[in-house]
Amino acid sequence: MNITEIQDLIEFVAKSGVNEVEIEHKDFKITIKSDISVKRGRSAAAKALELEVQQMQAGMIPAQMVAAPMAAPLSVAPAAALAAAAEPAQDSNLIEIKSPMIGTFYRRPSPDKDTFIEVGEQVNIGDTVCVVEAMKLFNEIESEISGKIVKILVDDNSPVEYDQPLFLVEPA
Repeated sequence: MNITEIQDLIEFVAKSGVNEVEIEHKDFKITIKSDISVKRGRSAAAKALELEVQQMQAGMIPAQMVAAPMAAPLSVAPAAALAAAAEPAQDSNLIEIKSPMIGTFYRRPSPDKDTFIEVGEQVNIGDTVCVVEAMKLFNEIESEISGKIVKILVDDNSPVEYDQPLFLVEPA
């Protein structure tokens, strides 16, 4: 499919009153959504999409896809936060148990049950230390090391990212 065919398709979708068209062809897939509130001519969304397709064809990156650089924070962090952030660096012998996925972190198997592990408790390889819910599936996270739990880095029932440290463990 060439740029002219894509432009014609965009124009057709804009004029026809169809909400959405999705076409899958050998090595690409295109979805065109229309602003049906515009009855004559092409909608602003269709024009913007056409411009974006033309820029991609030309090898340019549309402005909406370029991330703006982030400014450095202007506020000064409290001393307690700085001390907490520096703590893992001081205890270089500690090992992190990290989240293997994005989801919601839970310290207990269900609301009426006790937590899997507490600070100061011994953990062995294969012990369940928490649960991460991802897409309505509850995944038990097991320890890959043996040792003593020194710190729990995430609050119960809070979102976690892939590879985010959850626990600090002092190896046995």
